[in-house]
Amino acid sequence: MPDRRFRRGLIALAAALPCIATSPARAQEEVPFITTPDNVTLEMLQAARVGPTDHVIDLGSGDGRIVITAARRFGASGLGVEIVPDLVEKSNRHARDAGVADRVRFLQQDLFQTDLSPATVVTMYLLPEVNLQLRPRLLALKPGTRVVSHDWDMGDWAPDRTTVVPVPDKKVGLEKSSKVHLWIVPAPVEGLWCGEGPLKEFSIRLRQKYQVIEGHITRRQRERAFSGRIDGTRVQTDSYRTGSLVLEAAQGLLRVVDGTGPLALTRGQSFSRASGDRCPA
Repeated sequence: MPDRRFRRGLIALAAALPCIATSPARAQEEVPFITTPDNVTLEMLQAARVGPTDHVIDLGSGDGRIVITAARRFGASGLGVEIVPDLVEKSNRHARDAGVADRVRFLQQDLFQTDLSPATVVTMYLLPEVNLQLRPRLLALKPGTRVVSHDWDMGDWAPDRTTVVPVPDKKVGLEKSSKVHLWIVPAPVEGLWCGEGPLKEFSIRLRQKYQVIEGHITRRQRERAFSGRIDGTRVQTDSYRTGSLVLEAAQGLLRVVDGTGPLALTRGQSFSRASGDRCPA
């Protein structure tokens, strides 16, 4: 039973049709669909740790199996977005047959016009260049939102996790397997953060590229460099000379929640985002 949408020409065809990369509507029309094996569908949902509190939005939903499986097996709600009317009708029929029509819906809609803000999980099996066109909108979603793509990546936004699933009867390409890529939307934390209360003498300056950070922690003009990663709203520094920190980004603050070394003793204290290029004296 056909399900997901897929690109047969891949990069070569994209090069031959450069207008696809600049025209979302054209790109979407060029994406035919092909079956996503059930084991890949399951891996996509398990990679995102879908559960009853999640709302899954599937972009290019085909016959609806991602959203229907999310509702039937994991208790989630969901929305499938598909440009082909017959597939939308088929998806709604499948949802009724599966007994989940009260938790899922399917719309005939341009995926570039879809409101993604209600999603806690976004799934897709699209063209590589369509992924890149969607990337700014995905990065703007609420931190912690999970994004899962079948086979295709997001350019220089490296996935947080990739798994390989065997697909012995895969019809496209030479490899008899599929890749499942997972990204967790990172909180935007780049900039200067000023310590409050017991941390008043400290500041943190962060540089961010997607979920990877580098920075300095400063006290009385003495700096310590560090690197680290962001997992949704959680900022984890690697060990530096005086320890490490785990910070939670929320409501304009970086709150100390764990770590090692002297600063870990300030659990519950916060850094606030600076209004300028310096912290208050």
